[in-house]
Amino acid sequence: MKKLALLLLAGALAVLCAGCGNGSGDADKKSEGVMTYEEYVAADLESQVVVETYVQAKQAWWEDKATLYTQDKDGAYFIYDMACSEEDYEKLTQGTKIKVTGYKAEWSGEVEIIDATFEIEDGKYVAEAKDVTSQLGSDDLIKSQNQFVSFKGMTVEAAGQDDAGNDVAYLYKWDGSGQDGDDLYFNVSKDGNTYTFTVESYLCDKDTDVYVAVKALNIGDTIDMEGFLYWYEGVNPHITSVKAAK
Repeated sequence: MKKLALLLLAGALAVLCAGCGNGSGDADKKSEGVMTYEEYVAADLESQVVVETYVQAKQAWWEDKATLYTQDKDGAYFIYDMACSEEDYEKLTQGTKIKVTGYKAEWSGEVEIIDATFEIEDGKYVAEAKDVTSQLGSDDLIKSQNQFVSFKGMTVEAAGQDDAGNDVAYLYKWDGSGQDGDDLYFNVSKDGNTYTFTVESYLCDKDTDVYVAVKALNIGDTIDMEGFLYWYEGVNPHITSVKAAK
């Protein structure tokens, strides 16, 4: 009996440990009628999709609509203007599991879910940043679209010029027409190729560490970054963290 009790205890502990850490065990499960990530990728644009996913970050809430960065263990789903009360929006903390029903759409290369509704479900999963530095400039990069990713050892390049004709490390808005509090655009390079990254002000406003850090960049700095692999006419990551390269 004692041996049987120990075996039962060991089994119970194994079940508990399956949910330890970031909750990735939950992210392996899909309810009946819910698409896998592969099925979502294969679905036609404008077709209805049903996914279970986990909130990684909230971009904005406005007039009972929410925009979210979400992900499971296989891939990510950008959810745009989903029907959501302000009360429910507050419940959507990082890692929250949701079932989303909407329509697959594309806007300037960014694949997203629109006209969506959702249900909160049991489960939690927080993705670790996936290093995609080596995939920059390759056809494989888009396979990680919308995922939480990292870039290592990138060099800050000039983003434009100020009114005096001096090179500057960042611009307010893509063309420099904005002001403090607007999106920040900055250029970084790796292996001879230059890319434009963004601090999306709805996601990370002017008082966040990343917004302040980008405003402190100097051309030639080498930095490590994390953020969401957003797409707009090509790769345009929404950066959430900037630090000096290790």
